[in-house]
Amino acid sequence: MESVPLMQQQPVHQPRLAYSNNSSSKILTLPTVLTLSRVAAVPVLIFTFSVDSWWGRTATTSIFMAAAITDWLDGYIARKMKLCSAFGALLDPVADKLMVAATLVLLCSRPINVALFGQAPWLLNVPSIAIIGREITMSAVREWAASQNSKLSEAVAVNKLGKWKTATQMAALTILLATRDNRFGESGILVASGIIFLYVSAGLSVMSLAVYVEKIGKVLLK
Repeated sequence: MESVPLMQQQPVHQPRLAYSNNSSSKILTLPTVLTLSRVAAVPVLIFTFSVDSWWGRTATTSIFMAAAITDWLDGYIARKMKLCSAFGALLDPVADKLMVAATLVLLCSRPINVALFGQAPWLLNVPSIAIIGREITMSAVREWAASQNSKLSEAVAVNKLGKWKTATQMAALTILLATRDNRFGESGILVASGIIFLYVSAGLSVMSLAVYVEKIGKVLLK
């Protein structure tokens, strides 16, 4: 008679252990490790940017390009191998924003001289403020939408305009970092193209924010 309660207690503990092991195994997946590497690369990027030599400039550009590649790669691996996790979904945009914001601030700290535009220290400040401001706003909006309902979450899901914004942004920052090298210093056209890409990215950032706000308004007015 006493063995019956003992047998009933065993199944209660086993599922809990299985659930705990399952959760911990999904935290450090390959895509998440790649995302964490981008976060860890931010202070390294800041250090190499401050090194005034050819290897410092080359290292800075290489780190940013590697971060841009892993940004695409971790998402691809997560979808292909079905390794998506809530932690990875939370960390991925944080890693992207840290890398982009740090790069923009660093570039703004060094006045750029382009023959096509003349010497204008504010040249990078304007699009940088627009891009960083948009990212902060969208982070707050998405957090609020997630706490409300699924329709609002769908309204702020990443769209094609946001993807084009990211693509032009990565291209612009890669060009502007690469042209800090003396070997590209005289190439005014290349530097100007990087600035133009950055302004295009800033314009797309503002446009995509307006689209998200419009979608949210339509959901709330229904």
